[in-house]
Amino acid sequence: MENGSKAMEDLLEVMGKLLSPQGCPWDREQTHESLIRYLIEECYEVIEAIKEKNMDKLKEELGDVLLQVVFHAALAEREGYFNFADVARTVQEKMIRRHPHVFADMNLKTSDDVMDHWEGFKKKEGKARVLDGIPVMLPALLRAEKLQYKASRVGFDWPDVQGALDKLKEEMDELARAEGPEIEEEIGDLLFAMVNVARIKGIEPEQALQKCNDKFVRRFNYIEDALKASGRSWQEVSLEEMDYYWDQAKEKGL
Repeated sequence: MENGSKAMEDLLEVMGKLLSPQGCPWDREQTHESLIRYLIEECYEVIEAIKEKNMDKLKEELGDVLLQVVFHAALAEREGYFNFADVARTVQEKMIRRHPHVFADMNLKTSDDVMDHWEGFKKKEGKARVLDGIPVMLPALLRAEKLQYKASRVGFDWPDVQGALDKLKEEMDELARAEGPEIEEEIGDLLFAMVNVARIKGIEPEQALQKCNDKFVRRFNYIEDALKASGRSWQEVSLEEMDYYWDQAKEKGL
C-alpha cells in the first residue's frame, strides 16, 4: 500500500492550494461554523457505508471525513491557532496517556478493566465532573445513552432491568395525565427512560430506532406500491385498507 505519510503530505498540499490566493473562492470563504453541516453529513455517510458493509464506499467516505479535519486544521493555521501536525500530535499524546496498560506498566487485561480506569485517565486531563466531555450537540438518543452510561460507571444505575421497566411504566402513566406545556417534558422523560431500558438490555437506542425507521419505510412503500398497482390514490382508500396492506407487508417479512 501507498505510504501514509506521503499521502497525507499530498492532501495537505492540496488543501493549502485550495485556500491560497490563487485557490478556490468557495473554499476561501468558509469558516469553522459554515463547515459544521458538512462534517455532520460526512460522518453519517461513513455510518451508512459501514451499515451497508460497502468497503469501497467506506474508503471514500472516510476520506471525506479526513478532508473535513484537514480543512478545519488549515483554517485554524491560517488564523494562527494551530495546524494539522498539532491536531495529530495532540490525539497521539492523548491516546498514550489513556493507555498506560499499553505504553506504560499498568496491568489491565480486559475491556472491563480498561473502562473501570477510563474516567480516572480523563480526570487527569482536567475533566473534573463525571458527565464532562459529552457533547451537547450529539443526537438526543445518543447523548442520553452516554449520560446514563457514565452515571452507571459510578454506581448510579438500576440494579437490574426491572427497575428501568418500572420507571418506564411510571413515565407512561405521567404522560397520560399530562396537560399543556408539561406534555413535552413528560415525553422527554419517557424517551430518557426508554433509553435506559435499551442500555441495560445492551441495545443501542439510536440504531434500534433507525432500524425501526427503515422497517417503516419498507412497509409504507409496500402500501404505496399496492395502491399504484390498483390505480388508486391515497385519497381513495380508507385507513382500514392501508392497515390491510401493512399487515401484508409484515407477513412478507418487510
